[in-house]
Amino acid sequence: MVRVVGADLRAKIDAVCREALKRATPSEAERQRTLEFTGRLVEALRFELLREGLNADVQIEGSIAKDTWLAGEKDIDIFVLLPAEYGREIFHRVLEAARKVSGGNCLEAYAEHPYLEAYLNGFTVDFVPCFKVKSAGEAKSSVDRTPFHTLYIKGRLNEQIKNEIRLLKAFMHGIGVYGAEIKVGGFSGYLCELLTLYYGSFLSVLEAASNWRRGEVVDIEGHYANPEDAKKIFRGEPLIVVDPIDRGRNVASAVRIDRLHEFILASRLFLEKPDIRFFYPETPEVYSVDELLRIMGSRGSAFIFIKTGPIRAVPDILWGQLFRSQRSLINLIEQFDFEVIRSDIWSDEKSVNIFLFEVSSRFLPAVERHVGPPIEKINDCRRFLEKHLASENVLSGPMVNGDRLIVERRRRYTDVTSLLRDKLSNGGRSIGVASLVSKAFLESMEILVNEEIKEFYASNSDFALFLTRYLRGKPSWLL
Repeated sequence: MVRVVGADLRAKIDAVCREALKRATPSEAERQRTLEFTGRLVEALRFELLREGLNADVQIEGSIAKDTWLAGEKDIDIFVLLPAEYGREIFHRVLEAARKVSGGNCLEAYAEHPYLEAYLNGFTVDFVPCFKVKSAGEAKSSVDRTPFHTLYIKGRLNEQIKNEIRLLKAFMHGIGVYGAEIKVGGFSGYLCELLTLYYGSFLSVLEAASNWRRGEVVDIEGHYANPEDAKKIFRGEPLIVVDPIDRGRNVASAVRIDRLHEFILASRLFLEKPDIRFFYPETPEVYSVDELLRIMGSRGSAFIFIKTGPIRAVPDILWGQLFRSQRSLINLIEQFDFEVIRSDIWSDEKSVNIFLFEVSSRFLPAVERHVGPPIEKINDCRRFLEKHLASENVLSGPMVNGDRLIVERRRRYTDVTSLLRDKLSNGGRSIGVASLVSKAFLESMEILVNEEIKEFYASNSDFALFLTRYLRGKPSWLL
């Protein structure tokens, strides 16, 4: 359904889009610097691979290869395409060559197979070995498909479509949903490109997204006869965008449900009330320490901060471990009857990681009610009585309440910080804390409550911005 807008609103939308595109498009100087630096890296890597005696093609992939990157974007993807007969054991030799090119300022990571993430001249460079195959159908992994993705998009681009893609990417970046990496859980660059090609323009994507429902299907090449067939294959996924070169892959599989709905809501609101802040939000002024403590205190809740030192891993591994550990810690806290109002994570990805749990109360009463079996369950009642009649932890009961036996017993943990210190004293692996986070807990864990965070808040501007945004809650684009 196409939204009908008045001339004044259309003019405003067009003006905002012109300004956003101007900011989103790399200048000629930036373009030249990026392409020259990328070219030097490619040549250096080719030289090292030749020294290793490896038969390999080196190609630029991603948004730089397609000329759809955003101004200021500093990500470079360099793929090393190897003959399939080499086998995966050759990858370590490719990474050794990449390590020499990067000067050692890098981390090795593993997705479907290993790659190297290097930090050079302000750029983040991924060196990715893959196999050179004749068609996408022969691909052994998602990275083997990437060169076909690049070819597919490049074959359908013109300058106007590039502009529309940049607008969509800038919009998604501005509202915080751009990027398929684990930290974001949003829309990849390739996904943005496909959506723009499918709907025809940035505004058409927003028009369509405004009416999306969970399980929306976009099938640009018509691989499926009808959307219901795709939904059966990708059952339960919030958004389904069928890969045009691989009917069995959902390009939108990384998009989390909250990111999808943030995009849907922001699309509606932009079309109703366009503003450059959707693309380039203003950074809020952080609270002073006094303001912070006053606002935290006014909520009547308790803020629990678990702080650790460095976790050496590439961002995707780091955030995967942080999110997994967060889920385990929430489960632990709630298992012992503390109510988690909201939780978040902050990391500088270098030296400090902080879990934030806002709980309704730090303390619980010493007594808790424990409900036993229905009276009609004879054997269960017998076991319940045997367990609780002489227990020192029982403060009242056993007694009949309605149709059940109950006791009122002494609560094991009345302070959430005592619970966390006890369960994390050995790193927390037994409760589901991820391995690298567990190691950090053993080496450098601090638990801070409420105002105890103020010194770190005052000393770290990035964390101060994070906590300010947490307390404000409202996204910057919700005008």
